[in-house]
Amino acid sequence: MRTLARPDYSQKSALVFDSGVGGLTIAMALKDAAPELSISYAADTEFFPYGDKSDNALRARLPGVARALCDEIQPDVFVIACNTASTLAMQELRETLPVPIIGTVPAIKPAALLSNSGIIGLLATPGTIRREYTDKLIAEHASHCEVIKLGSLKLVELAEAVVRGEMPPLSEFAAAQAPLFASPHVENIDTIVLACTHFPLVRKQLIATAPKPVAYIDSGDAIARQTLRVLAERPGTGLNSKAQAYVTSSGQSELKAVFQRFGFETTEHLVVKSPAKQAETV
Repeated sequence: MRTLARPDYSQKSALVFDSGVGGLTIAMALKDAAPELSISYAADTEFFPYGDKSDNALRARLPGVARALCDEIQPDVFVIACNTASTLAMQELRETLPVPIIGTVPAIKPAALLSNSGIIGLLATPGTIRREYTDKLIAEHASHCEVIKLGSLKLVELAEAVVRGEMPPLSEFAAAQAPLFASPHVENIDTIVLACTHFPLVRKQLIATAPKPVAYIDSGDAIARQTLRVLAERPGTGLNSKAQAYVTSSGQSELKAVFQRFGFETTEHLVVKSPAKQAETV
């Protein structure tokens, strides 16, 4: 049997974007899948967190930030490693950016396939929970299941703290996910969707504090596979030669050590002004 040659991604680049550090889970999934791929990371720290912002505020913010980043970095593909942004503004961003966009949406379809009981938890930010897009995913892929929704900004804060090297007490993780296990039919819940890219960063803590064994699933590997499929069909520019991180607010130098641990050599402050931009080293 003929074996197809694996695509070479050494002359191609991806920009992974989130409001904070949650998208690092997607960046690492990409790095594991294609170590030779050049990956940059951008955090819109000036507007963090996205999960508590209004739809209008995010729609006004996202196109300008995304365009400034693409102009600065010139990636071959733009990965929105944020469920909130993806479920709200994908169309606006596709109309704004000159490169393909890969979005991140809740892993509801694989959860529905995995669950034996048909009782699924959806752990996300409040923004993702209230999106019509999320309801459509449930209707399309999990109409035969009961989906228990929980929006949590506290868990985003806990994940950010963990990545910075802090050690919040396990009781805080237990409290953050407790409402999922207080719902009717709690004895049958067997699968929980981590529908925020921050949440896989604290998967171990969630497992340790769950009152019963459940499967926690996310979309990181699926997003990485889709990104590589898109890149394989495009010529690489070869413009992005080193791993670099970007933040959109000043006073974020403490993130430099975090990004270095994840393999990003330098961190720059990208000043986003519509339509102007400026980059300076943190």
